[in-house]
Amino acid sequence: MPVRGSIRRPEECETIVPRSNGRGNRELRPCCIERAYTKFVPGSVLMSLGDTRVLCTACFEAGVPGWRQGSGLGWVTAEYDMLPTAGGARKPRSRNRVDGRSQEIQRLIGRCLRAVTDMSGLGENSILLDCDVIQADGGTRTAAITGAYVALCDAVRHGLQHGLIAASPVTESVAAVSVGRVGGKLLLDLDYQEDAAADVDVNVVMTGGGRLVEIQGTAERGSFTRAELGRMVTLAASGIRQLHEAQERALRRRMTKG
Repeated sequence: MPVRGSIRRPEECETIVPRSNGRGNRELRPCCIERAYTKFVPGSVLMSLGDTRVLCTACFEAGVPGWRQGSGLGWVTAEYDMLPTAGGARKPRSRNRVDGRSQEIQRLIGRCLRAVTDMSGLGENSILLDCDVIQADGGTRTAAITGAYVALCDAVRHGLQHGLIAASPVTESVAAVSVGRVGGKLLLDLDYQEDAAADVDVNVVMTGGGRLVEIQGTAERGSFTRAELGRMVTLAASGIRQLHEAQERALRRRMTKG
């Protein structure tokens, strides 16, 4: 079921910036988390946020990288890429090397998922996450983090069912959303056109307990104050709460594979 939210303070209702689907300044795009999207991996999620679609898969593998061996600790890592036509005009495939943007995003995804995983509980096992953007309309990195968490949980369930681990190493949920200042107003969950027009663009990652994992903020035009940053983080938190609820609903649903 799509997730919609509309939480407005009186001082923010004076001017509503026209947005796609008629949503308010503090409203998420429609969100859908579809588990078991593909057949052959234990964790497979199609994460949809508006017109952005990211396929997030998670594989549970015995063993860890060489530098981790003998530590008794596991490892969680991620790869991220976009299909050639995900953003419209065709982009060549990354055959020989990962471009700088994709490398930065996949490192972000890995950090965020490791923040909610007890590596000692994972043992010397690895969970490998792949986040492939099928269609991009803004917020691909935040959608990837949100969907990858659900795929991670399904991979952990697989490990438990097959006796690879004794207990779940996942300590809490994690989700992410973008927020920005567009036309002098703060907007939650920017689509591509809003992101391109934003004076300030911030990506916020938070746990289910409300603790910050990462903030990525850039003033595309001019600058912003500490007070504005605080308001943007508060706005992001309201959207992330809704995304956590969507994750929980998705994980409660019975999963069937064809």
